[in-house]
Amino acid sequence: MDGTDALTISVIGDLANIERGVWNALANPPDQPYDPFLSWDFLRSLEESGCAASEKGWQPAHLIARDPSAAAVGAMPLYAKDHSYGEYVFDHAWADALQRAGGSYYPKLQCAVPFTPVPGRRIFARDPAVQSALAQGAIGLAQRAGASSVHATFAEEDLVRRLTPLGFQIRVGLQYHWFNKGYETFADFLTDLSSQKRKNIRRERERAHQGLRIRRLRGAEITPRDWDFFFRCYMDTGSRKWGSPYLNRGFFELLGQRMADQCVLFVAEEADGTRLASALNLVGGEALYGRYWGRITDVPFLHFELCYYQAIELAIELKLPRVEAGAQGEHKLARGYVPVQTCSAHWIEHDGLRNAVRHYLRQETPAVVEEAEILNEHAPFKKSE
Repeated sequence: MDGTDALTISVIGDLANIERGVWNALANPPDQPYDPFLSWDFLRSLEESGCAASEKGWQPAHLIARDPSAAAVGAMPLYAKDHSYGEYVFDHAWADALQRAGGSYYPKLQCAVPFTPVPGRRIFARDPAVQSALAQGAIGLAQRAGASSVHATFAEEDLVRRLTPLGFQIRVGLQYHWFNKGYETFADFLTDLSSQKRKNIRRERERAHQGLRIRRLRGAEITPRDWDFFFRCYMDTGSRKWGSPYLNRGFFELLGQRMADQCVLFVAEEADGTRLASALNLVGGEALYGRYWGRITDVPFLHFELCYYQAIELAIELKLPRVEAGAQGEHKLARGYVPVQTCSAHWIEHDGLRNAVRHYLRQETPAVVEEAEILNEHAPFKKSE
């Protein structure tokens, strides 16, 4: 495409208004690794269940770019928000600063997968010019709607850098990912670790397995009863961590119907079948994604077993390059997960806040980079690695 003047960009207030195949062809093209969170099934399930809806402060406002033949050539998952919950890139201080200055930070526009801090594609288009046009379309929508800002969170670094000429500022964060170095077994992975860390992990796994068995369920093996138990666990964890869990039973019902083959449940139970804990993972093209976990009884080290070690074993079995176990958590470092930088891009309308954020990021970014370097020095791998 030589230019974008002939493009038409429209706003879709409900993913049901675009064909599933059209969206998926843009979000997960065949030459790119499959990302389950970008699929029509996942995003539409969030909307249909009421989790990502205007009543929850997530009003869908997806952008679709079409060429003169009316063919869809790009898309941008976008939401108008009146709060900053469920994002995992924290801008509450920015909102407070603008409010103190007499402005209003909300509504804002968020290009993201709701409640899902997984790095990946955020503007779906092969042509960088179309990506730029969609980003400019988001800015234009923000200006027309009186929104303070546009944010693309957990985006690819290449995209974030392409957005800087449009006035977007780059913010860096940290996550912890496990990388598969061609291991054939979990024991192979352990041989890469220092002696002490290797012993610690073996000890943790032994403690977690005492009197318990871990079952792995995938696809049609996951029954409504399994989802009911997992949701009970999820609600327990969500209520303690967030006060009000973001997802409802209806979402997981739709997820099980539409994406069963991508879902893996680890369930810990006693010998008599009494269930104690459960963890949900989604399988992608190049990663296993650990999402949610919960327990009804405290068992030492069971969290590490279900969320980290079982995921590593499955990734090795499926020959997946990495495991992404969610946001934050320095305790993952001792379990073989290493710090990885994430990126987000932020366009802010208000001159004063934009300049203040720029000054803040100039201080925050080097600190995050330095933290990653220090943490890498304390990775559990043998020093020769």
